[in-house]
Formats: sequence, structure tokens, C-alpha cells
Amino acid sequence: MPHALARTLPRLLALACVLGACVPRVRGPAPAGEPEAKSLLGQPLYSPEQPLEQRQRLEAQLDSARLVYEAHPDSADAILWYGRRAAAAGHYRESISLFTEGIRKHPRDARFYRFRGHRWITVRRFDRAVTDLERAVRLTRGHPDQPEPDVSPGPAGPLSTLQWNIWYHLGLAYYLRGEFARAAPSFRAALNLSRNDDSRVAAADWLYMSLRRLGRTAEAEAVVRPFGPEVRVVENGSYLRRIRLYRGELPPDSLLDATGRSALETATQAYGVGSWYLYNGRQSEAEAVFWRITSAENWAPFGYIAAEAELRRLTRLQR
Repeated sequence: MPHALARTLPRLLALACVLGACVPRVRGPAPAGEPEAKSLLGQPLYSPEQPLEQRQRLEAQLDSARLVYEAHPDSADAILWYGRRAAAAGHYRESISLFTEGIRKHPRDARFYRFRGHRWITVRRFDRAVTDLERAVRLTRGHPDQPEPDVSPGPAGPLSTLQWNIWYHLGLAYYLRGEFARAAPSFRAALNLSRNDDSRVAAADWLYMSLRRLGRTAEAEAVVRPFGPEVRVVENGSYLRRIRLYRGELPPDSLLDATGRSALETATQAYGVGSWYLYNGRQSEAEAVFWRITSAENWAPFGYIAAEAELRRLTRLQR
């Protein structure tokens, strides 16, 4: 973090908890009439339900971030983390408002465009996501890349970087708009910025799918060829399993088994299978997988959003 507050922010958050500010204000599900977004199929989407313990933890972290923001309302880091904590708790509209405030106060800080672009994707506003993320590309051009701290830090530390995330999410926004020819170079840029296998498998996976949708099969196969058995990931096992499917090393049914997997893993793996069915000429099977994905309660994973986008395109084609 570039500002002086960055050095003290973790201590301030911890102090807020000690003083009792971490006692959560449990919001629970959004009340009727206040959806976070509208699905691509026209349905209202409310803040995803979470287990009580997880919801309490996320709300406590959000309240701590709010206290730091209230003490330092002009700090870029305080605004950014308040917005990130709001998004983690499922309050996507609130997070977008906070990132918008950050842009107003710090218009040349690319992080706000990166994170608002991400959340525009979550709420299905792909055009706005593209605008923000393209702006972030321009703001970071010619500058050194920097690690991006995680909301829930893992033992391996940050696995992605600011510029990697900008290109990756820009590729997603293009892909979800069906602009695969623009998505492919964005994912390739992310792949070139990757510093570890976790980043590489995520970027390579979406690059492969973009190229397959463009009919560039040989080029797509070349992308996943380097991902042999020696590849090890910390967090992106779902993307690695999808790559194993593309390489012919796993059957599609093995990725559809949701036993013991989180909603994120289930949607991620299933979308890879549905997409694989689609560009291999098995449209009815693809469509069945996409409907299965969109029957789940957690609508925030990219795999869920992509399944919605596919169903909307297929519905238009069938009219």
C-alpha cells in the first residue's frame, strides 16, 4: 500500500476488535425489494445466504474496516478496504459506491477501477466493467506491477498482482459479452504477467476457452500443453482440473461431482464442462449443465455468471 496508513492499518483493525467494534451487526438476507443485482435472465438477485459463523466473521471485518474509514475518510487504503470488505460480505452495491467514492477522491489510483470493474461483473454490468478496467490498464501502463493483498490471506501470501487482476477481469468482461476475440489477448496478457502456477492456470484456462470459441483449436491446445503433472497450485485447483479435462486427462463427469466442494468450486468446474460440451458440438448437454449451475443459490462465482451469459445467448439463438 503506498500510503502511511498502510503500515498501521492492520493494527487499527485489530484495535477496533479489542475495543468491541468487531461485534457484528448481522444483516442477514437482503429484504424484499432490495436486490443486489438482476440476473441476465431477468431475475432479482439478493445477497447470497452464508453460514452464520462465516457471516458474523465477515460482518465483523466489515465493521472494523468501516471504523478505520470513518477515522480516515480520505485515505485511499481505508476506502479500498472498506469496499473490499463490503463485497466479501455480499454487499456489492455498497462496495461499488465505496469504490466510486475512491475514484472521486483518488482518480488516478488504478486499484479503484480494478475493484469496481470486478464488482460491475458481479452485478452483471459488463459494459461498465470494461470501461473501468480499460481505464485501469491505461493508468498502470509503464508502471511496475505490485502484489495484491488478499481479503483472506493464505499461507503462501498474495498469489496475484494488480496488473494481472486488471487484465484477467478485463478478459472476463469481454468474454461475458461474447467478445472472444478481445478476451483472448487480455487473458494472454494476464498469462504473461503470471508469477506462479495459480495465476497461470487461471489465465490459461480462460484463454483456452476463448480460443476454442474462436475456432482456434490448435492454438488453444498449445496454451494448455505446458501444464503437465508437475504443476502444483495452492488455490486454483478447479482451474487445474478444467485444464486436465481439456488435455484429455480427466472425464467431464468427474468435474460435475459436487460432493465436498464449495459453491465456488462447483460452479467453476461445472462451467468448464458445459463450455467444453458447447464447443465440442454437444449443445443439449452444455445447456443442461448451464441450467444446473444457475439453479444454485450462490450467484456470485464467475462460472455462474458465465452460465447465465451462455443461456441468454442460447435463448436468443433459439428464437
